[in-house]
Amino acid sequence: MLKGEKFLKNFLFNSKNFKQNLKKTKKVFKFFYSDFKNFDIPLLQSYGKNYNLDFSLTTVKKFSRYNNIIIFGIGGSILGTKCIYSFFKKKIKKKVFFFDNLDPNLHLEFKKIKNLKKSCFVVVSKSGNTVETITNLSIVFSKSLIKNNLFVITEIKDNGLIDIANKFNAEIVEHKDFIGGRYSVLSEVGMLPAALMGLNIKKFRNINKLLQNKFFVSSLIKSVASIYTLYKKGINNSVVLSYDSDLNDLAYWYQQLIGESLGKKGKGITPILSFAPKDHHSMLQLYLDGPKDKFYTFLSSSHKEDKNKISAINIPNNMSFLKKRNIESILKAQSKATMNIFKLKSIPFRQFVFNKKEEVELGKVFTFFVLETILLARLLNINAFDQPAVDQVKIETQKILSA
Repeated sequence: MLKGEKFLKNFLFNSKNFKQNLKKTKKVFKFFYSDFKNFDIPLLQSYGKNYNLDFSLTTVKKFSRYNNIIIFGIGGSILGTKCIYSFFKKKIKKKVFFFDNLDPNLHLEFKKIKNLKKSCFVVVSKSGNTVETITNLSIVFSKSLIKNNLFVITEIKDNGLIDIANKFNAEIVEHKDFIGGRYSVLSEVGMLPAALMGLNIKKFRNINKLLQNKFFVSSLIKSVASIYTLYKKGINNSVVLSYDSDLNDLAYWYQQLIGESLGKKGKGITPILSFAPKDHHSMLQLYLDGPKDKFYTFLSSSHKEDKNKISAINIPNNMSFLKKRNIESILKAQSKATMNIFKLKSIPFRQFVFNKKEEVELGKVFTFFVLETILLARLLNINAFDQPAVDQVKIETQKILSA
């Protein structure tokens, strides 16, 4: 799973600060693990096999007759689900459509979906009062369209979404109040849509097993210690370089996780997303020769199914190196070349490689990034689980709309 960890460490190998921070991170991890074992971090229960999901697979099976899955949400209510869909889309047989923003173009695309009556709908809002989500579904919903084909995931309390659920006789699934949106991917928020997509949701959640795995824990601690050391040196921009479009939504999920969890009290790590090789032709110059205030995470996977072989007939003589190649081999070469130059320039990076696109592998990476974020927050002495500044903007927006 995690490669390049050795170089991320080696970049700082002779640094006295790194060695000190490694000791500090091990100590923080020890306290974290004690809290985890004592169930003092409730949201992490959803990352384990013993977590009881608030829906049954029998209920999900009743919805299997629907060809389309229409999902409403925004931010943490939908980013993880989009990541799951993108990761597995080649084996998901159903059409999945996301209302994940306030955008008139989404409604134009939605109108192109055929057989809308063969659709089930999933609406996710922790508070039940999310402006963007309520707006989108109020435009789409009608009594002729919604007939015993609606799931609502929200907190069980008096809110707008509960009112809508009661109006349309929806299946109401509880969004646990101790699980924040950006940490909810392995809870009902991500697992209900994953089950509707036909995925094996039992295989995603393995936190207890992972925390007993020496390589996983060692990689986690070294990665956190490295990032913390870089941060203390003023290197506080985290660039994700994705070499597989199936992983782009993983990058967007990571962006929210890091940005919203760590950006507080004048502190934080700024996530920057790049999609290769497109961004080789726009951003790579900056990354290689610009300010040394960034560290990098390479995301890639093995495209064993890639059958896009290049025809030798159409290759110019001066580009004969492309003969008998396919897209996967070119992407691998570009990724390797970039990492080689990063090494030459002593630019810190790590690499996550997916050799298989399976539930257990994606669940492992979700768990790794969540634990990394929680540990970094403890080192930075900030609360990883709130977002007070965002709440200010929500209140101000409501004032303006109510005027």
